Amino acid sequence: MHPELEAHLSHCRNLPSPPGVALRIIELAQNPDVVMSTAADTIGLDPALSARMLRIANSPLYASRRRVENLSQALTLLGLNATLTLALGFSLSQGTRSGQQPAAQERIWRRSVIAALASRLLGQYTGQRKLEELMLAGLLQDIGMLALLQLYPDDYAALTELASDNTSLVLAERAWLGCDHAAAGNWMARQWNLPVLLQEAIGESESSASTTPFNACVAVSGYVADIWLTHQPESTQLAHGVAAEQAATRLGMDYADFLALTEQMVKTLPEVCAMFDVPASSPARIEALLEQARELLVVRNLREIQDAARARKDADESESRARRLAEEVRRDPLTGVYNRGQLETVLEREFDTATRHGWPLSIAFIDLDDFKQVNDRWGHLVGDEVLRNFAKTLVKHVRGSDIVARYGGEEFLVVLPGIAEDAAAHVVRRILSEVSQVAMAQVDGVPLHITFSAGLATQGALDQFQDVDSLLRAADDALYGAKRDGRNRVAVGAISG
Repeated sequence: MHPELEAHLSHCRNLPSPPGVALRIIELAQNPDVVMSTAADTIGLDPALSARMLRIANSPLYASRRRVENLSQALTLLGLNATLTLALGFSLSQGTRSGQQPAAQERIWRRSVIAALASRLLGQYTGQRKLEELMLAGLLQDIGMLALLQLYPDDYAALTELASDNTSLVLAERAWLGCDHAAAGNWMARQWNLPVLLQEAIGESESSASTTPFNACVAVSGYVADIWLTHQPESTQLAHGVAAEQAATRLGMDYADFLALTEQMVKTLPEVCAMFDVPASSPARIEALLEQARELLVVRNLREIQDAARARKDADESESRARRLAEEVRRDPLTGVYNRGQLETVLEREFDTATRHGWPLSIAFIDLDDFKQVNDRWGHLVGDEVLRNFAKTLVKHVRGSDIVARYGGEEFLVVLPGIAEDAAAHVVRRILSEVSQVAMAQVDGVPLHITFSAGLATQGALDQFQDVDSLLRAADDALYGAKRDGRNRVAVGAISG
């Protein structure tokens, strides 16, 4: 960057700057020993940021089989790295949208948000691993525009108005300043102490070539964003062709994949725009974009498209098989609920979260009454049927956020996050009442009913267990008390001693 421009930026008092929470998140991201609970504490200080993290966890980007209902579940779903990266993007986008030329700022941020989603999807379609970092790099690639807008509010706003597209804007910047907004953005990223990965991607976002696939995704995302920012059909078609060509040249994407990316953008962008408080395109505009993309597809070689679609289907099927295999490892093969190994992982996480935040956490040890007699009298096949149907019934009567696992043999464990002792006891007793009325198998046409005994323990305001093992022991002791007192009942345990 030109030394004179750097000096002007250095002395500009109203440059965009990260808010306090963003600065804290930057520090956390650079600490290799940071843990999820620390990130949760930091994000929890900002209600608006917490709400955005919850919303993105429930968005199509992170489609989950059950709805995420609180910040703890959201951060657990996203993982530590994604949590810090996405939270930083949200906090920076909100903290730097103020000052002069609000209309110009909104145009810049709209392009940034579109590029953020495009960068992530480009990374996804090309097999990149750091999808959240790509989304953040796409979001921040135009921060140099915000800096130049603050430094030269009237002149730079006029320049953005006159430029027909981003390419012409970059050429005008270089003619006027001797550099472009990507160089200014790189300087800003260094001042904010952002990770080097982001600094380099921002600096290369307007280069004609990229040194890494990561940087290429970010650079191409700007071309994809330009598709949504043009208004004339001819300009839109031209922008789409340029973006597809850049994706093919820099990332090796064929047009079938690029069309799939466009369709995914259309599906997901309204949700992402809402999360960042920027306007999305109108439905008519979106439909026009898709129609033009499909028209371009028609002129491509049909065989090439068919081969690409077949390859994509094979890849999706392989990915689906991999996901199924990964899920099977976590599940008990007979009942389909979580196995003991996965239970230990989930329970440790829930216990740590509950203890740190002072939230209640109840667990129930459940043991089928006289199950040995079922096996001895009717055989193990009937016993297996009873276990399968009992597990299904148990899952049916708990919340989607609760966890059901087979602990071993005829023992199950139910984890009830956020449920205090009295409420948990009511829930388990209700389940006991309803389960006893449902036949778990048919033997020679005769319905087979069972009951269970349960031991309940709660990590809460009164009982504070030191660790998960202590909580499990309390529930186990209560279970044995229930069986000793006659079975078919629920007993509540407490801290011993």
